[in-house]
Amino acid sequence: MAERQTPARRIARWLLALAYLAAGIAHLRSPAGFIAITPGWVPWPAQVVALTGLAEIAGTAGLMIPRLRRAAGIGLALYALCVWPANLNHALNDIPLRGVHLSWWYHGPRLALQPVIIWWAFWASGVTDWPFRRRRS
Repeated sequence: MAERQTPARRIARWLLALAYLAAGIAHLRSPAGFIAITPGWVPWPAQVVALTGLAEIAGTAGLMIPRLRRAAGIGLALYALCVWPANLNHALNDIPLRGVHLSWWYHGPRLALQPVIIWWAFWASGVTDWPFRRRRS
């Protein structure tokens, strides 16, 4: 299926790319907060956080290269699924970041929006048209 290049999809792709680029840089420049929320069962948390930063930056680049776009979208969707345990760990264990305990006003929407971020990666990269697909007559 040929990817539909609508202005909305282009904007969504650029916004997603900018968000993942910023997150990737943050993972590499300031890893302490990410390491703090990494679940205890994850081996080598500092290295995993660095690799996740690189994965976010690679996904950003992939979104901008048409022949890699679909693979990048799938990769970023899987990435968002894989970091969900860290977000859940952060919420359930009330892990402070820079001494600040965040309330469920922060954690609740963050956890609830994770499926939206997964869908966003699929849609912005052209993996799916759902729910905007038009029915054929």
